[in-house]
Amino acid sequence: METKKIEYVDFVVTARKYKTTLTKKYLDRKPWQPVQPGDVNSHLPGTIVEIMVKEGDHVEKGQLLCIHEAMKMLNRIVAPFAGIVTQVNVKIGDKIAKNHLMMKIEAR
Repeated sequence: METKKIEYVDFVVTARKYKTTLTKKYLDRKPWQPVQPGDVNSHLPGTIVEIMVKEGDHVEKGQLLCIHEAMKMLNRIVAPFAGIVTQVNVKIGDKIAKNHLMMKIEAR
């Protein structure tokens, strides 16, 4: 019978040192990646209700891009800065997950 070696991780809390094991869920987690400045991602899972722009449109900072229904609320998704819409990855009625890339904007 093969015995599995347990790996412990050190961490310090208020000047006290502890050892613990890491859970499988923690070890299998998706690594964090910074959001690209032109990416417009959904913050909640939901449904696209309305789209106000198309690829190639010039948008101003704060301009309404689309309406995303999540948790029975209509969320207004606005442009983070002025630029050109280079991708629209949603259609009206699409059910999208959290962090879904809805649109890409290229700064101008």
